[in-house]
Amino acid sequence: MKKIIVVGGGAAGMMAAISASSKNNQVLLFEKNEKPGKKLFITGKGRCNVTNACPMDELHTHVITNPKFLYSAFHSFTNRDMISFLEKEGVRTKVERGQRVFPVSDHSSDIIRALKAACVRAGVEICCYTEVTGIETERNKEDIPCFKGVRLKDGRMIAGHSLIIATGGYSYRSTGSTGDGYRFARDLGHSVKEPEPSLVPFVMKEAWCKDLMGLSLKNVAIQIKDGKKKIYEGFGEFLFTHFGVSGPLVLTASTRLGTAKAAKALKQGSLKLLLDLKPALDEEQLEKRFLREFDTWRNKNISNVLDQMLPRKMVPVFLGLAEIPADKKVRDISRQERRRMEGLMKSVPMHITGVRGFDEAIITRGGVSVREIDPGTMESKRVRNVYFAGEVLDVDAETGGYNLQIAWSTGYTAGVSAGRESL
Repeated sequence: MKKIIVVGGGAAGMMAAISASSKNNQVLLFEKNEKPGKKLFITGKGRCNVTNACPMDELHTHVITNPKFLYSAFHSFTNRDMISFLEKEGVRTKVERGQRVFPVSDHSSDIIRALKAACVRAGVEICCYTEVTGIETERNKEDIPCFKGVRLKDGRMIAGHSLIIATGGYSYRSTGSTGDGYRFARDLGHSVKEPEPSLVPFVMKEAWCKDLMGLSLKNVAIQIKDGKKKIYEGFGEFLFTHFGVSGPLVLTASTRLGTAKAAKALKQGSLKLLLDLKPALDEEQLEKRFLREFDTWRNKNISNVLDQMLPRKMVPVFLGLAEIPADKKVRDISRQERRRMEGLMKSVPMHITGVRGFDEAIITRGGVSVREIDPGTMESKRVRNVYFAGEVLDVDAETGGYNLQIAWSTGYTAGVSAGRESL
């Protein structure tokens, strides 16, 4: 029987603890918060987008950073495996738009309860209010560094055979994600790619975004351009905020701004976002719609007619951008003005000036270099019997349940590997 220490009681940590205990190993889960699963509790606006139900080969395409590294882990523990795990624990799931998987109850607490119950049944000892401050190693007969134990904040040294680091990144710092795992990794000789916020809202130049704060647009499309070069396009839900824009469409787009070229363009202020309010209509169809509305409501104010085509809250802003008075009669609208509105309906120009910080980021981009991790076991190539899982690794994906699947798959792989490897 081995003594396995897991640091971090989030998604990856709890899954790692459960899978590590399968060989009747002694598993200690150290969590510095008062309870495990604090970040899980707030994911998906409290509903917890557990995974994505798309085929695993397709799921790979939604991973932004180092997708090839995850191939083995994804196929060791798939999205179907996660759904089955939850069902065995009494948590029924449902599939929503975009193949997103949620608990039927819409309560993230049910996911946490299932994971904790599985830990308890497997004999995992969950130690809350227990903060790890350092990792102890020793060299074996072949002069290879190996895990020896962990140092706790209260001064104790806890020896163990294997260690799984699943401490998360920097996102949602209020849940305890303070980057401890990066420090541990560096102390062990690992390279760490500088962490950045990802799946994060945009700060926009346009002051009128604040006038639309809280307005959510569904089934719209966006393009992001660096000069004339298109670097992203997508379709979905778009939300205006007091500082700019957010929503699933924007959060996914933010994952594309982590490239060096995009980051440089962002600093130079050359990134433009084009919002298509009517992606289902081409230019000819949109023109026919305008002509039909204009023919029907010739004697109405243009603001009243646009109420039929746009959310009421957006009409004043739209007319301001089109430079048309709200009380102008439809019969007095010139062809040039109509064409200007048609063009604006297909492409509202906006300018990205920045992204929000870690406090609003859903995930962290960057982390422990995957070149220094065995993809089949999640074991460190620097120190024997040390494993990494979840957000602490330099892997990230789009929004839609993909990042949690990374946590489940890498956590499961690390746990199974740590539990079965020879001493």
